[in-house]
Amino acid sequence: MKRWAISMLICAAAGAQAADNAALTATIARLDSEMFSAFNQCDKPGQLDKYASYFDPEVEFYHDNGGVTWKRDVMIAQTAKNVCGHYRRELVPGTLKVSPVKDFGAIATGSHTFCQFGSGKCEGIAEFTIIWRQRGNDWQITRALSYGHRPN
Repeated sequence: MKRWAISMLICAAAGAQAADNAALTATIARLDSEMFSAFNQCDKPGQLDKYASYFDPEVEFYHDNGGVTWKRDVMIAQTAKNVCGHYRRELVPGTLKVSPVKDFGAIATGSHTFCQFGSGKCEGIAEFTIIWRQRGNDWQITRALSYGHRPN
């Protein structure tokens, strides 16, 4: 095979992979936005249940300040107690990065900030890592980490 033909095949494969990664990033960005929209309104009817639906029942959630929870029900109860009606999460623009996990789903990383409803102040920032599993057209989180909490 001639060099130019090999180069064309390599370029075509790279282009297909870039398109696949762009589609995956768009999917995960949409899921992140939908999930945290429910989180941010979890004091409203049905929103906490909607938020919970994004998590596998056996989710592991690691929080540097709050510790570890091993089940969705425990994590959601803590969210209801500590989050709902108190603050909202905002993704820091330009920080979301998504990597595919072959035959499983994706890893999303980025930074997020938290804003108090009462004062309107956004006084903290942290990093996150979320492991998404895909089953057909359905996506759920199996592991989540929120760490490096600090003033911003």
